Amino acid sequence: MRAVVQRVSRAKVTVDDEIVGEIARGVLILLGVTHTDGLDDVDHLVEKIAGLRIFEDENGKMNLSLREIGGSMLVVSQFTLYADTRRGRRPSFMDAAGAELASRLYDYFIERSRLEIASVAEGRFGAMMDVELVNDGPVTIILDTKG
Repeated sequence: MRAVVQRVSRAKVTVDDEIVGEIARGVLILLGVTHTDGLDDVDHLVEKIAGLRIFEDENGKMNLSLREIGGSMLVVSQFTLYADTRRGRRPSFMDAAGAELASRLYDYFIERSRLEIASVAEGRFGAMMDVELVNDGPVTIILDTKG
């Protein structure tokens, strides 16, 4: 499972001109699922993200977690995180999980995140989405449960 974690001052997801998810201060998570991912990967990733010390304390040091600041999370499914571009010019997405597994683990990720973070918003799985964000810092971290 892969996640691109972006610290944001605000972010939103729009589908067909309708805002389906929106947050203020917190993190935007772009989430990709591969064939070998399971519930343990989700549990590990949610715990890691909720506890990442990427927010500044009173001394300006990145020393506080999303939990500690009471921040929000916006989760967007992103199968393209598993693009393989080693050959040719057209990416292959063979490493991305199929829709059934990816949807199930995405839903579980949302459910599990809501146990850790008070405010969790989401995109719409499988939809064409417009994602807007203001990256705060910028701070962007890539996490992978397999590496």
